[in-house]
Amino acid sequence: MYIYNVTINIDESVHDEWLTWMETHIPEVLETGRFLSAKMTQVLVEEDMGGVTYSVQYTAKTREDLDNYYKYDAPRLRSDGMKKFADKMVAFRTELKVINEFYPTTSSN
Repeated sequence: MYIYNVTINIDESVHDEWLTWMETHIPEVLETGRFLSAKMTQVLVEEDMGGVTYSVQYTAKTREDLDNYYKYDAPRLRSDGMKKFADKMVAFRTELKVINEFYPTTSSN
């Protein structure tokens, strides 16, 4: 399992418009069929540059799915946001490989 993480700092002047846009953008990314799910979180650290920071984590089943997203889908989907919010956002991307997942055990008392 792989996590494709996109961290975005968005200027407060377009924050609400960007959040609305993300409600359609994330489903468009999922519609590529390359990811199993997505999770959007707000980063709770105040940035020196201002703005509001978010992390969007897309889960891919295989490395091939992630590579195919980069090859066939990412250029188009990234350009949509850059056209709309280019000078009002900063984004960086990281890849994570899931090694193991742990869950709490239930005790039978």
